[in-house]
Amino acid sequence: MSDIRVLLVDDHAMMRAGFRTILSLQDDIEVVGEAANGAEAVSAASALHPDVICMDVQMPGMDGLEATRRIVSDPAVEAAVLIVTTFDRDDYLFEALSAGASGFLLKNAGPEELVSAVRVIAGGDALLAPEVTRRVIARFAGPDAEPAVSAAPTPHPASTSLTEREAEVLRLMAEALSNAEIAARLFIGDATVKTHVSNVLQKLGARDRVQAVVLAHRHGLT
Repeated sequence: MSDIRVLLVDDHAMMRAGFRTILSLQDDIEVVGEAANGAEAVSAASALHPDVICMDVQMPGMDGLEATRRIVSDPAVEAAVLIVTTFDRDDYLFEALSAGASGFLLKNAGPEELVSAVRVIAGGDALLAPEVTRRVIARFAGPDAEPAVSAAPTPHPASTSLTEREAEVLRLMAEALSNAEIAARLFIGDATVKTHVSNVLQKLGARDRVQAVVLAHRHGLT
């Protein structure tokens, strides 16, 4: 299996050095480059073809959110973006996910959490802790995000095309379970889970797991 290629983006050299040290100790991870701002990140992503980009938010010039938006929208770049920031702010979280980031991690996380996050993102999963998932759902799942006693959700046009197993996988995705955790829960292989997740995203017309979970809650599929 080839190494996970990582690009580090942060305007603080000491922070990049710390991340490099942590990640370079792993046999399956290779740090292929660094960037000190969003503009450099966009260029480096195109030139170095990383699998995962660890992206800071607040940087001089182009910030990490705009850089993420440009990187994700470039069809020639297949990197997944992991936002790594000091600030646990909802506006950063929601804008990062809207820009196409696959995960959100705080800088006060432990070294093992950074390593795990890189592997999770590289494996095609979204990194959403349950409490973050709840905040995303509260923000995006309904027009006014009220807990409410409102009208029944409008069925998603694709809901009837989901198989029973795909619907089950979607419900577990909504619980913020990773592919490996879903596989263990359903007693099936990781590859089978990936196939089900891919089918769910395609049928719902969702860009990623985050959007699929939002659609699931919005249309009562969970």
